[in-house]
Amino acid sequence: MSQNFTPPAPDSYSPVAAPAPTRSGNLGLAVLAATGTAVAAGAAYGGIMNAISFQIGYLAAGVGLAVALVAVRIGGRNPLLPALSAVLTLAGVYVGYLLDMALAISEHQGIPVSELLTTELVKLNQFYVDNMDPISILFYAIGAYAAFQTARKAAG
Repeated sequence: MSQNFTPPAPDSYSPVAAPAPTRSGNLGLAVLAATGTAVAAGAAYGGIMNAISFQIGYLAAGVGLAVALVAVRIGGRNPLLPALSAVLTLAGVYVGYLLDMALAISEHQGIPVSELLTTELVKLNQFYVDNMDPISILFYAIGAYAAFQTARKAAG
């Protein structure tokens, strides 16, 4: 008596390739790049505010978004990046407000913007602090919140 014997089918299980190693990121370079982004985005924010003579909260959020994305892209999943992005966004929005004030004063009084931002910076800062309105504080908060949340979600 012969029996029908069918050999077992080949194993269809193929091992999964090992995942690529996670990149830890470079915190120092992330700080440097995010600082540059904060200054550049803040300058754009100030230029736009001066051009339209109006403050826009979405632009402050845009500064935060840009800073956070650059920080996370270069810094990886570092848990310091959300807070760092928020602080650098505050600095970027501040740069924007100072540039807006410098452009407005330059336009009305004929003082060069370069002089206002170098030798007259202390006076310009005091003028800004004296004339700060509550909406400016709200826009600082909007920008910092956008930066923190963007960095937290992008790094997670």
